[in-house]
Order: sequence, then structure tokens, then C-alpha cells
Amino acid sequence: MSTTRRDFMRFVVAGSFTSCCPIDLSLLATDPDPVHVDGDHYEVCHQIRDGHPFALPAATRKYDVVIVGGGVSGLTAAYLLRDKDFLLLEKEPHWGGNSYEEEYNGALYSTGGAFVDGEAAEELSNEIGLHQLPVDNWDGTIINGQFTPDTWGSGLDHLPYPRNVRDSFKRFRDNILQIDLEKRATELDNVPFSKFTESYAPEVKQWWDNYGPSNWGARVDDTAAKVAINDLQYMAGPNRRDIRTTLPGGLGAINKRLSDLMQPHQDHMLLNAATVAVVPQKHEVNVTFFRNGKLETVAAKGAIMATPKFITARIVESMPEKQRAAIARIHYIPYPVVNLIYDKPVFRLGYDTWCPGNTFTDITVADWVIRNRPGYKQKYNILTCYTPMQREQRSILLTDDGCRRVASNVLGDFQKLLPNTNADPVEVHIYRRGHPMFMAMPGNYTQVLPIARQAMERVFFANTDSEGPVSTTAEGIVAARRAVKEYGKMLGHAVAPPAKPGA
Repeated sequence: MSTTRRDFMRFVVAGSFTSCCPIDLSLLATDPDPVHVDGDHYEVCHQIRDGHPFALPAATRKYDVVIVGGGVSGLTAAYLLRDKDFLLLEKEPHWGGNSYEEEYNGALYSTGGAFVDGEAAEELSNEIGLHQLPVDNWDGTIINGQFTPDTWGSGLDHLPYPRNVRDSFKRFRDNILQIDLEKRATELDNVPFSKFTESYAPEVKQWWDNYGPSNWGARVDDTAAKVAINDLQYMAGPNRRDIRTTLPGGLGAINKRLSDLMQPHQDHMLLNAATVAVVPQKHEVNVTFFRNGKLETVAAKGAIMATPKFITARIVESMPEKQRAAIARIHYIPYPVVNLIYDKPVFRLGYDTWCPGNTFTDITVADWVIRNRPGYKQKYNILTCYTPMQREQRSILLTDDGCRRVASNVLGDFQKLLPNTNADPVEVHIYRRGHPMFMAMPGNYTQVLPIARQAMERVFFANTDSEGPVSTTAEGIVAARRAVKEYGKMLGHAVAPPAKPGA
């Protein structure tokens, strides 16, 4: 596509960048008006980051529980506690955190989570009236202008590499399948995956350096071997079966459904409310948040922190030093997501396709699980390009110009993949995420996260970075259920979930 054509394409930039920073939709209109940015500034966030001593006002209201963070973990906790006098605080102007449902002229897509393969997400989906649909399509790969389906199955015979490289892929697969992951789980969590890739063709490492950042935030050298070995044994094992499921558009539908179900409690749910301090007291906990230009403090019997741990450590006072030190060992990557919206079929060869050597790692097709429904007619082909970045690249996302460059590079690379992908989209959307996914580094699962999520007397820890070994929607739900259970134990009794909606 020519530079002139791209200059007049509509780019939409959205999403928060730094901790506790609400940023409204930012339209990067290039036709032909100057850039228009609509959103809050970063002053409050930077003050929290820099340890600014806020003058905390006295508590003016009391609740049973305050939940900080309105992503999947916070929404799940609020849903489970909806018969309590709760308060849910979310710094963004929308619910759903890093994964929420979007719509383009009736076509659904998500800004984050693609699929689940855990019972927790499926059980919650069923409970709230959503039916997870099977993906039923092993991941393919595009290399050197060729699409190869089922990469780690039948695809290994057809990868566009010399025979010796294909043989190296096969030997790697066969040797990984011989590892007893259950017996060696602790050992393998504490060594890097590079220990297992170093004796094979460099193309093997290149493939995993592309796959890892998208799934668990880290390249081979920084990945706990257990995480990668588990995935390969799932994808290539002798009894392989694709158990992944998703919803039309993606997992943002779970958060959309939860927020809709909670509308009767909307007086207990505050958007654009950036929490700045959580202060445990002898018989309660005080939570101070910034909203509508002023600070407000509320008191509660307990608080559930459904926020990333690096934020949590900044705002929760009296946290044990051992716990704070464990949290400091958790590293996060910047992870923008680029959605390409087409008004014609452009790419539908597979659900999740890997693209080594590009500015994005993989592509998912938004309507994959409903494409074959009787009577369904695709109006828009919406493709999600996952674009994890290295930590040192985070500053690029601070400006809309930087985000536009990222999105433009993704589009340029996508158009070069295959002859059919050389097409102009209707719109390009980029959702910028500064710290959404922790890196599954050696020792995280067995040494770091168990300490990082330990409950305090009145403060409990949820969020997708609480359970591990990787950051997923399912683990965010598991973390919420655990935190709610711990909160009930603190009260001296189990918190029984209320009746299902409509029951």
C-alpha cells in the first residue's frame, strides 16, 4: 500500500498505558485533520509511581468489601459477592481491563483474550449464560509466503525450510515429548527453555521466540521450561485434541456479560476511579481513590486487589517485605493489540496463525467459531494481530504517534504475508497496553507467585498474575474465586455464592 494511501487511513488508538491512568478513546484521525487526542493526563499515575505522599481524607462511607480493578478477576469477584455491600473501583472508563468486547457495525471482536482451555472459564461462562464454542483448528504458521496448517502435527513435513531444518523440528518435538513433565515439574519451572533448544536448528528457537511473547510474555532465554514444554506436549502429543474454546469475537464477551449482569448494582461500581492507597486498619481497611478531580476514602471489612501486582505493591500499605520483594521479581511486557477491519474476506485460513519474523506474532480471526453457522454471512473480516513488545520498547506507546507507527508497521507486515493479504482495511485499531502480561520466567510459578498472592489479614489478592504459570482469563477467574474464599474465611464463615441470575 502506498504511503499516501496509508496517510489517509483511519487509525483508532485506545487503551491505558501506565498504572492507574484512565485514557479515553483517542482518535488518531488522518483525514485530513490533525491528531485529536481525547483522554486524561498521567499526573495521578506518575505521582503514584514516584511515591507521592497523598493527603488521604477520612473515610466517608463503609462497605462489606472493596474490590480494586474491573478486569475479569475484579468483575468475577464482584459477581460472586453481589449480595454483599460491595464497591468495585476501575481506573478505566470501561469494564473489562485488557480484554473487553468491541463492535464494528454489528461485528464483534476483542481487545485481548483469544481463547480458554480451562474449566474455570467454561464453568463461569455457562453460569452467566454464555456458551463457549470449540476452536477445533490446530495453529498454522506463515513462513516465506507459505501458509502451513497444523504446525506441530502434519505441518512439520511441509514447513518451507530445507530438509535438515525440518528434521531438526521433528527431533525437537520427539525429544520434548519424552520428558515426564509431571515428575520434573518443579525442576523444569526453574530452568530456562533455552536449555532445550540450543542443540537444534536456529529456526526452532526463532519459532518459539515468536510464540512465547504472545502466550506468556517471554522469549526462549527468559521462559520457564515447564511452560513451553507443556504447550508443545499439548500441541504435538500422541493423544492430541484441541480443547480450546472461545466466544464470538473473543473472550471480551465474558467481561461484557459480567458487567451487563451487574447493572442492577451500578451504584456500587465506579469507573474512572483510580485507587491511590489501601491502608489496613485494626478492624477495617481504608481505600482511597481519585475520581472527578478529588480524593475520596471509604472503609470496608476487607479489600480484594484485582490489579497487577506491580500496581498493588505501590498502593497497599503494610505489605510484608518478603511479599513485596517477591512482587518485585515479576516482570511485565508492553503488549499492544492491532485489529485490522476489512469489508471483504482477506484471511480465513486458520483461527490462530503464527508469523515469525514480523512486528506481530500471530493473527486470530474474530468470527472463526461462528463462520460455518447456517445462515451466517460474513460482512467484515476482523483480524486481531497480537503485538507483544520488549520491555525497553514501552516508551513507544506513550504517544499516539508512536502507537500509530506500531499499527502501521503491523499492517505493512501483514500485507506482505500472502498475496491475498495485500489489501487495504477499512480501519486499523490499536489498543495500547503498557503492562498487561507478566513474563513466565524461571521460578515464577513455584517460588514467586505463591508468595506474591499470600493474603494479608484484610487484603486479598486476585488478578491474572496471581495463579500462573501464565497470565490467562481462566487464571484470573480462579484467582477471584480464591480471594473471595479467603475474604469469607476472614469473616469467620464461607461466602456462599448468591443464586444464579434469573434463578
